[in-house]
Amino acid sequence: MSKRMSSYGQCFFCGQSFAKNTITRHLQTCPVRQEAIAKEVQTRRGKPVRVFHLQAEGRYASEYWLHFEMPASATLADLDDVLRDIWLECCGHLSAFTVRNTRYESHTDMVDAMWKEFFGPSMPTRSMGVKLDSVLQVGEQFTHEYDFGTTTELKLKVVAEREGTRPKGYIRLLARNYAPDYKCAKCQQPAQWIYIFKYPPQLYCETHAREHETWEEGFLPLVNSPRTGECGYTGPEDEALKFEARQPISAE
Repeated sequence: MSKRMSSYGQCFFCGQSFAKNTITRHLQTCPVRQEAIAKEVQTRRGKPVRVFHLQAEGRYASEYWLHFEMPASATLADLDDVLRDIWLECCGHLSAFTVRNTRYESHTDMVDAMWKEFFGPSMPTRSMGVKLDSVLQVGEQFTHEYDFGTTTELKLKVVAEREGTRPKGYIRLLARNYAPDYKCAKCQQPAQWIYIFKYPPQLYCETHAREHETWEEGFLPLVNSPRTGECGYTGPEDEALKFEARQPISAE
């Protein structure tokens, strides 16, 4: 799974495919998105709110990425919830953002709190209850960690800011990567499962995974997330947040 490949994804406005290094520019000019923003202005009731355009990607698995909008008045805890819901949540682990030289931590009182007790904080710590616009600005880059044992690390950036309506449910997904086209170690067909009892983990198709002697306990589903294969992660609980579409041939 460590092999790097060109990463493509889908714009959720026009439905077209774009490479990771072009999607940001596309989102700034996408005609369908611009129409949606114009419609917001026409139908908006009440005072507009500041909205941040955020980008997230796996720190060590950059083929996984997201673009989304949130109110600038949302908190880091709200952003943490979004990342958990889409990409990370498996067992209620602790998590933390690092912005400049300050660490903002969650407090779930789960088992991995012991890592904090053993090693202590490496920098000043604060609660995630702070608002995004009080600690972030356009161009700001920061990081996120989920699970202090089998850690999944993310890189984030505030791409842009605009005035608009408050997204329903605190988030408006703009674009997302297609599920990477990993192959089965046995037959080179599309992989669907990860064998976790070996390092590095091996990938298998449905047929060869079920034929394996440890099928009942040695496999996790291969899902479109930088958390795939870690701990007991099996993907988001909310079906609406799942995106397992593979890259169309025309986008290659």
